Amino acid sequence: MAKTAPGELLDFIRKGSKFLVAGHKEPDGDCVGSQLALVSVLRRMGKEAIPCSAGPFKRSEIKTYERFFSFSPDEKDRNGARLIIVDCPFLERTGSLAPSLEDLPYAVIDHHETGELADAPAPVYADSLAPSTTFLVLNVIKALGLEPLKEEAEFLFLGLCTDTGFFRFVDAEGGRTFEAAAALTRAGANPKAVYAAMYGGKSFASRRLLGHILTRAESLFDGRLILSTEEYEDFCRFGLEGRDSDSLYQLLQSIAGVEAIVLIRQETPEKCTVGLRSRDWADVSAVAELFGGGGHKNASGFSASGTIAELKPKLINAFGGIFANSNLAPG
Repeated sequence: MAKTAPGELLDFIRKGSKFLVAGHKEPDGDCVGSQLALVSVLRRMGKEAIPCSAGPFKRSEIKTYERFFSFSPDEKDRNGARLIIVDCPFLERTGSLAPSLEDLPYAVIDHHETGELADAPAPVYADSLAPSTTFLVLNVIKALGLEPLKEEAEFLFLGLCTDTGFFRFVDAEGGRTFEAAAALTRAGANPKAVYAAMYGGKSFASRRLLGHILTRAESLFDGRLILSTEEYEDFCRFGLEGRDSDSLYQLLQSIAGVEAIVLIRQETPEKCTVGLRSRDWADVSAVAELFGGGGHKNASGFSASGTIAELKPKLINAFGGIFANSNLAPG
């Protein structure tokens, strides 16, 4: 059953005159789409609204929107402002933005529902069954008595497609996902253009980097887990512009028998980021939480101090526990 936008959130929006709209660090299409659509609606309502992000804008499909964001809101921006956090449950997930957003009255819109949010001293609209945060933002727009304009529909459709893998992850319960997609298309979103932005225009360097990562892929637990790495030398050679995580995950998830994927990236000699994906039953958010990260069941991640060699056995051990738990296994 879909959750409706709570009255407390709608009152929070109606009563405010100025808003900072923040999302998680290393934003994706769902985060950016949610922020920009909500900012546009707030401005239509006669309110001042500033989209904020810690960046970096790694993905090619969102790079063009980077110029709209404030990366260091100052005291003038904060003065009299309310904060809306989207696509993440906590201020800490906003990265370097967090210190400049502290102590503001806030609300949360997120499809990563956590137990801690139930006790948050703020209006919260969270639904872990929603396909994306933009799906929830669309519900908020309608609950405010409005309909999305063409540009807003484009932002919302980008987010919906990002978190559903352009609908590859939608199962038999996904009727409302396609209902939202139809509504956004009628409002002016162009599925063909969004697909081209997400999956076209890749650089030659990005294909080379994919090749390097694929050659390092290891099959573990009888093929149920695929683990690969991006070395620090790769980052120095190809940089952020060479990364295409979506294509990589899609390729690895197409392997017969695969249930989960781990990608460890050595971002600096002392720090790694880890991306976790699963096809169905394996809950990768449970693994991410062990390392201080988060996300949702089929897509999560975290950052950690250390090297690939240090993290790799810890992650394999964590997934050993997942695969050994017969209560989680299908059938």
